Amino acid sequence: MASLVPAPAPLYEDPVHAGPTDPVVQYDGRQWWMFYTQRRSDVAAPGVAWVHGTAIGVATSVDGRDWLYRGVLDSLPFEPGTNTFWAPEIVRAHDGVFHMYVSYIRGVPDRWEGHDRRILHYTSVDLWHWVQAGPVALSSRQVIDACVHPLPGGSGWRMWYKDEAHGSYTWAADSADLYDWRVRGPVLEHRAHEGPNVFELDGRYWMVVDCWDGQDVFRSDDLDEWTPAGRILDGSGTRADDQGVGHHADVVAGPDAAWIFYFTHPDRDGDGPAQRRSVVQLARLTADGDRLLLDRDTVPLDTLPRPGHPSLDPDPYAARP
Repeated sequence: MASLVPAPAPLYEDPVHAGPTDPVVQYDGRQWWMFYTQRRSDVAAPGVAWVHGTAIGVATSVDGRDWLYRGVLDSLPFEPGTNTFWAPEIVRAHDGVFHMYVSYIRGVPDRWEGHDRRILHYTSVDLWHWVQAGPVALSSRQVIDACVHPLPGGSGWRMWYKDEAHGSYTWAADSADLYDWRVRGPVLEHRAHEGPNVFELDGRYWMVVDCWDGQDVFRSDDLDEWTPAGRILDGSGTRADDQGVGHHADVVAGPDAAWIFYFTHPDRDGDGPAQRRSVVQLARLTADGDRLLLDRDTVPLDTLPRPGHPSLDPDPYAARP
């Protein structure tokens, strides 16, 4: 790690609306793609309308350090008008098809309550052109923030998501094929939270959830039973625009370390529209027994580890459905 240089800070800023949130990162064999909720921090609108009416923004990078804005996914809209897309999750199946699970709200509400939230399923072979496979039937019509991970032994897939009709807790559903899902029930009910993200590191599964005052961490050996394992991103970093807690994260994991993408509101304590501004940041995670260690201030990164990298499983999806 001595040869690695610090990652840029901030890692990414949206050049149009200055509001990237809820990032998810995927590798296509040639480059990295970042998908995110393109919040409209610069829009004057009543209430919270500025966090609705959002598209899914796209940026790409060959190394995970330098990111180029590519626009928005214009193949997602399926009904007239301006509608709301939030918090995409993307996984790659064994046949090479990418599956997206994205939160959807009709229209541009100016308040949080009083409207349905659904998770929609799309597929793609190139990460640009997406075809809708339909809404996912889950535990209520108040669900957002999907996360999907393969089950042990290639036995299928599990989705974790926030159910706002049930305490804003994390619930789970299972699928053998990424199309048909069976709800398992609640998973974490310790306090309200959102944005679950699951990954493997050091022979264990880990889950982080956004509790709005930092991220609570849980660990598991089987994806069934989860044990509290501390907190991360619950203060401020020292790098540029890394002020405040880290929100709604995604993790890219290698064999010995993982890189966590999260967003901050660096001007949250200011006045006016500037406090809505957000940026994407990157930190490094390592496992230390039953806890995760977070390197938020130096963040060594030469090239983001990827499928096919010599130090990784050459194809982490090969044995999975």
